[in-house]
Amino acid sequence: MDLLKTFSLFVLTALAEIVGCYLPSLWLSQGRSAWWLLPGAASLALFAWLLSLHPAASGRVYAAYGGVYIAVALLWLWGVDGLKPRPSDWLGAGLALAGMAVIVMGGREGG
Repeated sequence: MDLLKTFSLFVLTALAEIVGCYLPSLWLSQGRSAWWLLPGAASLALFAWLLSLHPAASGRVYAAYGGVYIAVALLWLWGVDGLKPRPSDWLGAGLALAGMAVIVMGGREGG
């Protein structure tokens, strides 16, 4: 799977995970209807399915996904919650993405 497809899949996966956690939080913290749990559960099921689409679904893939998740979560914080991330947030996301790049492009030696 080429790098752009992998990255795009990670972004979609992160969005599915965030939505799957955000909707139940609306029910728990804001007193919204319990019906929010149904699309939340569907989104978490989509998250798990999207992770399974990687040809080498393993701890390495999940570790690399974590870097993308952090960046998408900051964008969610800004776009949905209306809180502008701090420079240190972006620095942390950049470091996580750099770590992700090392994991993804680190070669295949040793499995």
